[in-house]
Amino acid sequence: MAAGSGLEGVILGPTEIALVDGENGRLIYRGHDAERLAQDVSFEETAFLLWEGRLPDETELADLRRGLAEAMDVPGPVRDLLASLTDALPMDALRSAVSAWAALRHHDEGGDMADARWALAANAAVVAQHSRGPGAELAVDPSCPFVHNYMSALNGRPADPAKARGLDAYFTLAAEHGMNASTFTGRVIVSTLSDIGSGLVGAIGALKGRLHGGAPSHVSTMLDDIGEPDNAEPWLRAKIESGERLMGFGHRVYKTYDPRARALGLVAGQLAGDDPRLGLARHVEETAIRLLEEYKPGRRLYTNVEYYAAAVLSNVDLKPDLYTPSFAVARTAGWTAHMLEQIRYNRLIRPSVDYVGPMPEA
Repeated sequence: MAAGSGLEGVILGPTEIALVDGENGRLIYRGHDAERLAQDVSFEETAFLLWEGRLPDETELADLRRGLAEAMDVPGPVRDLLASLTDALPMDALRSAVSAWAALRHHDEGGDMADARWALAANAAVVAQHSRGPGAELAVDPSCPFVHNYMSALNGRPADPAKARGLDAYFTLAAEHGMNASTFTGRVIVSTLSDIGSGLVGAIGALKGRLHGGAPSHVSTMLDDIGEPDNAEPWLRAKIESGERLMGFGHRVYKTYDPRARALGLVAGQLAGDDPRLGLARHVEETAIRLLEEYKPGRRLYTNVEYYAAAVLSNVDLKPDLYTPSFAVARTAGWTAHMLEQIRYNRLIRPSVDYVGPMPEA
């Protein structure tokens, strides 16, 4: 592989949206600590902050909730498409249905705040519609928080308030994370003066990859394979010695404990109480960090957000195949904030590469 692959250290340009402080383990959304936002405000308030640069007042929040609920009405042609995709994986169905819905909206080049709100509502509605079936009615309440409506749409019944609050905290912490692969993809697409619908489809495609959005389900599989606390050390040693990656540990940016994992660990504790599986997760975490330091000293490999995301998502009764689509719904807030910023100050994103292949003979 050519040196420098991965674009580490390359600065795309300035942003006012978020700071990912990997050295100090902090995540800042427009001047607000993301951990505090997860405790103090709802996800849709966080989305408004990312879009507008400030938190909404009560009237703006009520308008936002009502608008998002109304926008979750899936058009007939998109339902028809989903009917033909009942056997498709959820992320594949999401990518295809959102593309069709965007085509129906006749997006102009670029985009605006209405497009951002549509994108958030559309992703949530498509995930729920595909999960429930194309004929299901997605009952939502315009006065309820967005994540409450998402869970109600998914399950066909009013959401449990405690579980909805737990998922809301996860959505807030997953809403934005700097220039990650899917956000970069969306910004590149709209920088060509394409539309937000196209940028959204590209971002979904990037998030589908297991090195980006698929990790929480792999954490759940790992815990299932380990099964009992006594199995943790031999299982983890075998994986490390065979050169395999431990899902939920290590991060390209964070060189200390991921602040999102810290916050979600608290949420998981509130949801699960003394659930033995959470006890297993905490034991596996302690063992994995100790072994990673033993085998890879100085690498600074700590728990990342996916580890406790798996615990939270399982305790709010999401099926593992909905983990990544739900992540996509949450991250739509950050994707669209970045696309709007790119449109506002646009310059076509066109990096260069170093050619290292052969040259013609003289």
